[in-house]
Amino acid sequence: MLDDLSNRLFFRLYQAANLLNKVGTRALDSEQVTTQQWSILGALSREAVPEGMTVSELCDYLMVSRQNMTGLLGRLEERGVVSRSVDPHDNRSRRIRITDKGRELWNVITPLIQGFYEEAAKDLSYDDRISCVHYLNRLLGNMKEMDRPQTGNEGA
Repeated sequence: MLDDLSNRLFFRLYQAANLLNKVGTRALDSEQVTTQQWSILGALSREAVPEGMTVSELCDYLMVSRQNMTGLLGRLEERGVVSRSVDPHDNRSRRIRITDKGRELWNVITPLIQGFYEEAAKDLSYDDRISCVHYLNRLLGNMKEMDRPQTGNEGA
């Protein structure tokens, strides 16, 4: 019984992630922005990162692989909405910043994103949303623990 419920839960998460990508991208079609690009712009537009983020920090924050990030950043850089430069703290790293053009784009897509959120969550009360975030955070925490590299000291 619990196995069936767990299977349903994780399959629903899988379906929701796929639909978020499909329907979310459609919500931003007018600005030719995908959900992956939206997540990068959102991460870089936060007040907490006025100097941008390294590629590694961005990958860790968004929980994506460096391989996925490379192509996305290239397309955003070609569009002029992000810039890459050598990290002054580590010459081997690249620091990614949102440009003025990127901030303008972010300001244009923010109401579209908010409209998408409201439509997608229209039947969820404030308390429902709080509960959903709470349980997703717990699942995320458990999966982060599973993602940690093994130390090899289990038998010691």
